[in-house]
Amino acid sequence: MGFGRRVHIKTDEEVELLRVSSLLVGKTLAVVAERIRPGVTTLQLDAVAEEFIRDHGAEPGFKGYGGFPNSLCTSVNESVVHGIPNDRPLEDGDIVSVDCGVLKNGFYGDSAYTFAVGDIASEVQKLLDVTKECLRLAIEQAVVGKRIGDIGFACQSYAEQHGFGVVRELVGHGLGRELHEAPEVPNYGRRGNGPRLMDGMVLAIEPMINLGRKEIFHEDDGWTIVTADRKVSAHFEHDVVVRKNQADVLSSFNEIEEVLKKNRNV
Repeated sequence: MGFGRRVHIKTDEEVELLRVSSLLVGKTLAVVAERIRPGVTTLQLDAVAEEFIRDHGAEPGFKGYGGFPNSLCTSVNESVVHGIPNDRPLEDGDIVSVDCGVLKNGFYGDSAYTFAVGDIASEVQKLLDVTKECLRLAIEQAVVGKRIGDIGFACQSYAEQHGFGVVRELVGHGLGRELHEAPEVPNYGRRGNGPRLMDGMVLAIEPMINLGRKEIFHEDDGWTIVTADRKVSAHFEHDVVVRKNQADVLSSFNEIEEVLKKNRNV
């Protein structure tokens, strides 16, 4: 996936359009969350997501992107990212990363959440919790004057202190009128290294953390990326604007987590 070379600083008006797109992704993922359970297929989830996106005046951001066939990337268990929805029913104990993009008013939103299907193993739950915390810690570094390496270091150091592997070959990215813009945002790095963060930069920060080793490989479908040791992998993603004292998070997990909480209480 190509990245433009020049970083596009966003105006306040552009940021608000990006916010609309990013929030729509969160709403879409909440609709998906309502349906995730054993026996449901990822193709069924994909159909629900596409209908919801189009009903809200937007286009699926991933469908047709580089030839990708669907609206969601659904990556189950050892699949890290870019999983193609299929007709295999989800099973109790699975996890599924659902990555969704939309295009509305000329701007993209791009966010991901990893869901538990039924009851999952405690070590897998820990992986989800740590990966989500990696995202929070990385976002804390997305402020003016810091560098890209500070974001990666925050993510990597937290994941590795829990014994998990941080994927190297896949990175976060700038976001705007293009789905993937400069700069690349790795989930590993050294403090004080890399491009300096500037006010108005919009970044999609997306830790991809493996239960086992960091190594990955491509499946034969040309899209799905899986862990080399076949242990599970988790993925969470937010869109943020670099600001002076605190990053402005454009996307939201609130509606997703309200659904998950409600489902737990049923």
